[in-house]
Amino acid sequence: MKHAGIALVHAWRWTFGLLTPAGTCKYHPRCSQYAIDAFRELGLVRGAVLATWRLLRCNPWSHGGVDYARDQTVFPLARSRRADT
Repeated sequence: MKHAGIALVHAWRWTFGLLTPAGTCKYHPRCSQYAIDAFRELGLVRGAVLATWRLLRCNPWSHGGVDYARDQTVFPLARSRRADT
């Protein structure tokens, strides 16, 4: 199922993503790459929650900066399970 989310992000990049000017993102990695990373690491539902939260944080009043999906603590239980395996 996570591949469906990744496919949607790629579809966004090749359609509407081309209309946004390069260099306007405050965060690293850009929101689309963040969403792909979140889908790969957490699956479709949890990845979608993280990607939505990132989009909500991406506004004119945010400070931006470096923000990786793997560093988020929204789902701490999933992180501990992954660390054990």
